Amino acid sequence: MKYSEKISNKLNDLLTLTYDAKRGYSLAAEKVENPSIKKFLEDKANQRYNFGQELKSEILTYGNLPEDSGSIKGDFHRLWMKFISGISSNESEKILDEVERGEKKILNAYKDILENKEWILPNSTRDLLSKQRNAIEKALQTSRMYEEAVS
Repeated sequence: MKYSEKISNKLNDLLTLTYDAKRGYSLAAEKVENPSIKKFLEDKANQRYNFGQELKSEILTYGNLPEDSGSIKGDFHRLWMKFISGISSNESEKILDEVERGEKKILNAYKDILENKEWILPNSTRDLLSKQRNAIEKALQTSRMYEEAVS
């Protein structure tokens, strides 16, 4: 079975967002000094790297070519993170705000794919996306806990 062009495009969009998230988490980990938050951010960067590998493999399995880089929007978002961390008195809180913003965006992309009734996803793709979405929701909850602790 081969993905339709729409599914393939959506999965590649998700892969691009995953690349952006990995780079964003890596940048955020460089900018914070709190060891617990730094470890959390590094772990999420590694997790997103793994998510990207899983998505690439899934896309290839169904006969399509995966994207190989992030987006211009992601580049601007990371530039914004650098800027706010340079001027903020509470850089951890500001960076965690940006993490939350990014996570909400990627969760919407997962929701868009998983809840779309126009196409039927193979079980392996649906299971992979559901697993990743659940992990992102958990990361978002953890990020909010850290944000409350530092505010």
